[in-house]
Amino acid sequence: GRWTASMRAFRALSTAATSLAPTDVCIVGAARTPIGGFNGTLAKLSAPQLGAHAVKAAVERSGVDPASIQEVFLGNVLSANQGQAPARQAALAAGLPSNVVCTTVNKVCASGLKSAILASQQVQLGLCSALVAGGMESMTNVPYYLPKARFGARMGDATMVDGMVKDGLWDPYNEFHMGMCAEECSANHGISREAQDAHALESYARALAATEAGRFAGEVAPVIIPGRKGDQTVETDEEVFNDAHRLTSARPAFKRDGTVTAGNSSTLSDGAAAVVLTSGAEVQAKGLSPRARIVAYADAAQEPIKFTTSPALAIPVALERAGLTIADVDAFEINEAFSVVSVANNLILGLDPAKVNMFGGAVAMGHPIGASGMRILVTLLSALDHVDGRFGVASICNGGGGASAVVVERIAS
Repeated sequence: GRWTASMRAFRALSTAATSLAPTDVCIVGAARTPIGGFNGTLAKLSAPQLGAHAVKAAVERSGVDPASIQEVFLGNVLSANQGQAPARQAALAAGLPSNVVCTTVNKVCASGLKSAILASQQVQLGLCSALVAGGMESMTNVPYYLPKARFGARMGDATMVDGMVKDGLWDPYNEFHMGMCAEECSANHGISREAQDAHALESYARALAATEAGRFAGEVAPVIIPGRKGDQTVETDEEVFNDAHRLTSARPAFKRDGTVTAGNSSTLSDGAAAVVLTSGAEVQAKGLSPRARIVAYADAAQEPIKFTTSPALAIPVALERAGLTIADVDAFEINEAFSVVSVANNLILGLDPAKVNMFGGAVAMGHPIGASGMRILVTLLSALDHVDGRFGVASICNGGGGASAVVVERIAS
């Protein structure tokens, strides 16, 4: 359509801030917290507190006056017991003005990336010139539910329900854990336990190497945790330092003869990530220094049990809208809900694994579900800088059968 034609025409232009159109969506600031393990380094902080930290850091890095931020979209899946409007709590705690409009987004694991899409549309429609998009999650602090307590458990036992599993990790259509969908993917695409373990080992190796080489230093905003014995500064992802070789002896987690284990699955985690988006006109007017522009995006969906391969549906649509092909892309970030997700989507799309999650992924780093979509977008910017690339794609599957994808173009400084 017209969008694709206009994107093809724009590709002929140089990747520089001077060539931006007024309604181009520019990423001018990006930040994330380190990712804490379940009941780990960030356990004392709620999702809005984590979100506030990422938002404040992203705004500070952007050079945008906080008072000029007009709207905030923040993904959050597990909102129980956090109080009203978690996105609003995070925005105000980050120092944004009281007139900022805030929306909490729940598209399960794709919430953070969908937030970027929604914010982008506000810029493209000319409704906003400066926004924040992001995601946040504290899986550690999700409460247990007592479903019968409101009406009284009149007789017999009352069962507690794990809110984290119920609202974040459970397929309500088939009444089983999302890991069973991963098992279905493994069977349908002939992906063995050995292939999944090999992927997981590589994810850990890449994440540890990237951490030790300081590849994440430009995106992580260290978090200070007050304590009786003094403050603790958390500045690296917690999971990456664990012994990855233990995963080869892990038992199947979801079915007796299965291939999916705790070792080749993403870990329960806490964290947040955010970007500041402005219009091209705002970049020119304020003399901002954009890192990238959002070229195109797409969502896709299929049967809920097949959610694992939905990125392979969303990515081609986003690329077609951008006027690009897979060969044009220098770096991919595809969320590793399970190792089988990454292996399957690579196979379906014919991707070079060396270009996908080059700094490791959620299997090694962790998967704070409401934040992960934005986390991969922030890391994608780092990956493009590392390889001096131009185009990148971030995509993430979500429970219910869906996925979101975003195409970005790095802007030369």
